[in-house]
Amino acid sequence: MRYVIREHFFRLGEDSDITDESGQVVYQVDGKVLSLRGTLVLTDPSGNEVARVERKLISLLPTYEISEGDQEVAEVRKKFFTPFGDRFTIDVPGPDDLEMNGNLFDHEFTIQQAGQTVATVSKRWFSMTATYGVDITSGQNDLVILASVLALDLAEDRESQGH
Repeated sequence: MRYVIREHFFRLGEDSDITDESGQVVYQVDGKVLSLRGTLVLTDPSGNEVARVERKLISLLPTYEISEGDQEVAEVRKKFFTPFGDRFTIDVPGPDDLEMNGNLFDHEFTIQQAGQTVATVSKRWFSMTATYGVDITSGQNDLVILASVLALDLAEDRESQGH
């Protein structure tokens, strides 16, 4: 399934719409701009919260928790030593963690699980700078992958601001 993440230009925070291939909004992202933890709330089109992304306050490297309801479903962390650019791990329950590889901060990367590409993220599909596509193979947890890509956005914004 291909999704499009389109950031809102003239709003505070990290507000975005996530649409499907036909242009229908499937999730809305509300960035809590005054939040100490750097929080994003994903809601369905009816306004019901479906997931939350929050930065861990105490961690050596950028780390974000993804939760659905009261349950943590993934943790996105920057790898400690990566000689060829930044890499992030998406730690999910069980043995099949995911890895983000490529040019992460330019939104040109893949997400792999057990050596197989499960998602591709690219700005090349769009001319607008605050819009990028996420193409996810079937059978994956789309919500966790989309929330992980948004966590990467939070990490990029914090790094560019020197926090």
